[in-house]
Amino acid sequence: MSIERAPLALENLEKFVDPLPIAALARASGKRPDPEHPGHLLPFYRMAMSPMVQKVHRDVPPTRCWGFRGASPGPTIETRSDEGLLVEWANNLPTEHLLPIDHNVHGAEKDQPAVRVVTHMHGAKAPAKSDGYPQDWYVAGKSATYHYPNRQESAHLWYHDHALGITRLNVYAGLFGSMFVRDSFEDALGLPKGRYEVTLALYDRLLDTEGQLSYPVSADPDSPWVPEVFGDAVLVNGKLFPYLEVAARKYRFRVLNAANGRFFRLVLSNGQEFHQIGSDLGLLSAPVELKTLSIAPGERCDLIIDFSRHAGEKIVVTSDSLVVMQFRVSNTPAEDPSVLPEQLRPVARIAEGEAVKTRILTLGEKDDTAANPMMMLLNNAHWSMPITETPALDSVEIWNLLNFTDDSHPVHVHMVRFQVLDRRPFEPEYYYQGGKIVYTGVAVPPAPNEMGWKDTVQAHPGMITRIIAKFEGYPGRYVWHCHILEHEDNEMMRPYAVLAP
Repeated sequence: MSIERAPLALENLEKFVDPLPIAALARASGKRPDPEHPGHLLPFYRMAMSPMVQKVHRDVPPTRCWGFRGASPGPTIETRSDEGLLVEWANNLPTEHLLPIDHNVHGAEKDQPAVRVVTHMHGAKAPAKSDGYPQDWYVAGKSATYHYPNRQESAHLWYHDHALGITRLNVYAGLFGSMFVRDSFEDALGLPKGRYEVTLALYDRLLDTEGQLSYPVSADPDSPWVPEVFGDAVLVNGKLFPYLEVAARKYRFRVLNAANGRFFRLVLSNGQEFHQIGSDLGLLSAPVELKTLSIAPGERCDLIIDFSRHAGEKIVVTSDSLVVMQFRVSNTPAEDPSVLPEQLRPVARIAEGEAVKTRILTLGEKDDTAANPMMMLLNNAHWSMPITETPALDSVEIWNLLNFTDDSHPVHVHMVRFQVLDRRPFEPEYYYQGGKIVYTGVAVPPAPNEMGWKDTVQAHPGMITRIIAKFEGYPGRYVWHCHILEHEDNEMMRPYAVLAP
């Protein structure tokens, strides 16, 4: 349990004194039989979760946290499309939690172990038994081995804890990392690679004067859950205010929003443009020029920044009023054989006429008498209620996400990739009174950088966000939820079942 101390005075810290850490590449520890083809061997990784300490800044005492293989973010897993692998996710954590548990939250009752884990590979098209179902948690000294067939295009996936009722705490403690699926199509594009391809995992935390994690609680000691957590310390790959020395050439940045609830709106201090070339589950059809990038919790963005005309500059990345990091561009000219292609990977749009079912799914909240949020709900249903979303394997469905709250919710659907169709404002009162949808404006098409394959979509307040998905992959039980982790933990998550033909 965390100790109450004053918050760390970030304004007193010198910025840009620590280099940006780069996560180590995970190495396989051998080979094991393929669960689908026992005569074939797959690379086997053991990823152990354990307590650790981490220096987030030169002048801040080491921070106690949790990580994979002694690192947070954990080591990066690299694989290739259609080349499967096995991961043993091992729980070597203590039995006491670092952070305050609300035992009123479903799944985190007092009779449940305080420390429980189960790892989800976000974005993976994986069999249900390897998806990291929230109730498949296990305690210290136990492990689970998951199979990732990787029958999907090149993409930036990420792994993180998904234990029912305490996901927000386990991820806040440090349990997450990246995995990249590569393929020959991406290889042939000539994009920046090697040391010119850099992962940027962004997340915010609250730190106290001793440099320890501080997780906020409500004013009610019997019900400490809070609906959102926003920290003033923005960490990039585990460092506060880091700098990265870059050559005067193109770089590829694989950006992940690993925050519990913060949306980042990233800009460069010199006002230069950059290009987004990919979203959650792979490349866009063509680069999209941007000067501001909005990225919600759970989303990933694949960016190209060209520093060739900015030799000698120091460029600061900010998000609203928060300082994120600094690029230090070398004065020396650099060779750059990489390219920014005019066309990337074709993204065939799923025709609406292919949908065999259209679902109406609501995003709402339950408030107390003082209008304070008490829990968040999908389709006005709790986690433990019977499954209502049952798409057939290989069928196409349209999901209409009706947002009745004041928040934007990043909605994540496990196992499948989808496309954003549009967003349209509607009048909630008509739906409340009679279940009738009355639009109050025209449909807004997705932004160009949302036209690729997604697994997480920003569903905005007062809007109906429509997505279309083909439920290809595997039959079984999966989940869909809001990726604001405080919402997810307090009922804004529902199981769904992909039915075999």
